[in-house]
Amino acid sequence: MKRLILTTALTMGIAFPALAVEIAPGDKLAANQSYTFWLLDAIKTADPHKNSDVEGSDIIRQLFEGLLTSDAKGAPVPGVATSFDISDDKLTYIFHLRPEAKWSNGDPVTAGDFVYSWRRLANPETASEYAWFMELMNVENASAVVKGEKKPEDLGVQAIDDHTLEVKLTTPTPYFPKMVMHGSTYPVNQKVIEAEGDDWTQPGKLVGNGAYVLTSHDLGVQISMDKNPNYWDADNVVMEHLKGLTVNDNNVALTRYKAGELDRVQIPAGQYPAQKKEFPEQAISIPYSCSYAYLFNLSEKGPEALKDVRVRKALSYAMQRDVIVDKILQGGQKPSYNWSHWAIEGFQMPEIDYASWSQAERLEKAKALLAEAGYGPDKPLKLTLQYNTDDNHKKIAVAAQQFFKQLGVQVELNNVEWKVHTDRLQSQDFDMARYAWCADYNEASTFLDYFRSTGMNYGKFNNAEFDKLLDESKASEDPNVQYTAAEKILAEEMPLIPIYQYAKVDMISDAIKGLPTENVMNDWLGKDLYRIEK
Repeated sequence: MKRLILTTALTMGIAFPALAVEIAPGDKLAANQSYTFWLLDAIKTADPHKNSDVEGSDIIRQLFEGLLTSDAKGAPVPGVATSFDISDDKLTYIFHLRPEAKWSNGDPVTAGDFVYSWRRLANPETASEYAWFMELMNVENASAVVKGEKKPEDLGVQAIDDHTLEVKLTTPTPYFPKMVMHGSTYPVNQKVIEAEGDDWTQPGKLVGNGAYVLTSHDLGVQISMDKNPNYWDADNVVMEHLKGLTVNDNNVALTRYKAGELDRVQIPAGQYPAQKKEFPEQAISIPYSCSYAYLFNLSEKGPEALKDVRVRKALSYAMQRDVIVDKILQGGQKPSYNWSHWAIEGFQMPEIDYASWSQAERLEKAKALLAEAGYGPDKPLKLTLQYNTDDNHKKIAVAAQQFFKQLGVQVELNNVEWKVHTDRLQSQDFDMARYAWCADYNEASTFLDYFRSTGMNYGKFNNAEFDKLLDESKASEDPNVQYTAAEKILAEEMPLIPIYQYAKVDMISDAIKGLPTENVMNDWLGKDLYRIEK
């Protein structure tokens, strides 16, 4: 076995030093160490194995900690594990857990906790939307366990002793260490879950191993967390309190930010230039590894019209991405003609034909395709576009409705709340739906694996050649060869309308220090933050 070096702290025989917050020279700490951040929607769950939302992940990252975590630039650094070894065939990982890691109730965190948790994630009885992630990690027997063909005990993970965890893979996976940074792989406390059942995530009952504990949660209003005194590095955690405030109206949220009620908030569409001019030190726009699209429902429950690739291409070609980015959003986002985000580490943007066409050319080809498919004035195409409540989503949907109208396509807009939206996506109860995918780890496969026939894939796209390419990429010396080919299949089959690739466009209080601005994943940790006197 050889030890993979991530940082000096991960080399053989060197103890990992405390990850102390680095206070910048000249910064004077405020007496009140609290951070209040904006949430657009209610947090559906604080269960790491049942969450599928970005905002839920932000909360879970504070309450729990995985084997590895990320530094300010998103690189893997020790979490519960201080180091790991890899076998020569790259199929076995041995993680060495820090003995000082504890649950918030004071119990030790052990390798057995990870074994229980990974089995729970893969177990069909858990009904986790992220069970497939264990398959993507290529953990031995994961697919059979997820399908119910084997028992969770057959999953390729075992505790050698309390502080040594062994994971067996079916194929070498170079980005595996990045995957164990994801919230679905975090440990949960078996005793608490068995004692409390579905209520185990409630304040006063939730036991985590992260830097914070859950103190209150008023669903759709606020969620509060306090510093966990039993966290292994608690002595170096400066920020005492975290609070998320749910404000469905982004403009109202910005007003509350300016009133001092929030320390970070998304800048509403179109307002970044003005905010940057007025508050140059607070308004930011940085790459953010998420892609915004409209999904087509290609399942049996979807409209018959959308099963015709000519219709799907016509609708995609009609989307005026430059208008969305330059006129509506105005925050540094980029027009998108593919799925994977341009800033993902190592990703090589493929050449996609319609990306180089003028919008006039796209519209001309779109009209011809729609006519070929049999739609026109005598037989207009009628569809419904569903989106969740947000002013930005509404502006884009209204614009899209007009773009489609130029084709003679009649699109009805259907605005629903987030929970309804996600429930309908999961049950394929939509025609077209607003969707965004944010990377689970910093590698292009996190985007492309979504559209596998076995992926989350709410629109139920199914292409054997696409699946084969992604299977091949796992053992490829240069997986970008397969990624490029897979992206071209998406462009040819068009199971989605790519619209834009995100930038993180926020107002951040100049009193808050430590939020990452060089991490394309934009994963933040309260334990890295501090507030200064102003």
